[in-house]
Amino acid sequence: MDTNTINKLKENFRMRNIEVECFEDLTEVKNHILKIIDEECTIGIGHSATLQKMNIVESLMDRGNIVYDKELGKTKDETKMLKKKALITDWYITGSNAVTTDGRIINVDHSGNRVAAITFGPDKVIVVVGKNKIVDNVEEGIKRVRNIACPLNAKRAGYNPPCVEINRCVDCTSKERVCNVLSIIEGQANKNRMKLFIVNEECGF
Repeated sequence: MDTNTINKLKENFRMRNIEVECFEDLTEVKNHILKIIDEECTIGIGHSATLQKMNIVESLMDRGNIVYDKELGKTKDETKMLKKKALITDWYITGSNAVTTDGRIINVDHSGNRVAAITFGPDKVIVVVGKNKIVDNVEEGIKRVRNIACPLNAKRAGYNPPCVEINRCVDCTSKERVCNVLSIIEGQANKNRMKLFIVNEECGF
């Protein structure tokens, strides 16, 4: 990662009350997460390709943490319950669709559970992003989200909105669109609540 870009990003997020830490790889991130989260804590998961690659859910559950991850649901009702319980946990761990060097975090959601938890609910939040998610500003971030992240995430989840076929957003009204909720975090009121972990790898979509 470019040192000047990272230093600028860190400072801009610091001014917005969001702490940034940098890591060389996902293994380093996972070890740090397991270190700072106590075994008795409850944890919500905003499922993402980045977290899946890191196997953080399995590691947390293996050591005894109670984890609420919608992917563990076997029925629609179970999945809905897990989404709700993730909102009132000690920690919430998720990825992000884009972060800007001027200090914003941009996410698009299908049902809104992830952006809800990032914004309010869990006591503490960890957002893990690869270097491929870093953009200059909100405009570039939204462009990245709509034309890169959304088509790939829709395909991964088994949905088939128009963007899956043409690999770009057409601002559709399809019932299968995954970009129903757009969130731009400009800062946080509680300085100690949210941590942004940036990985020197390309991670997720």
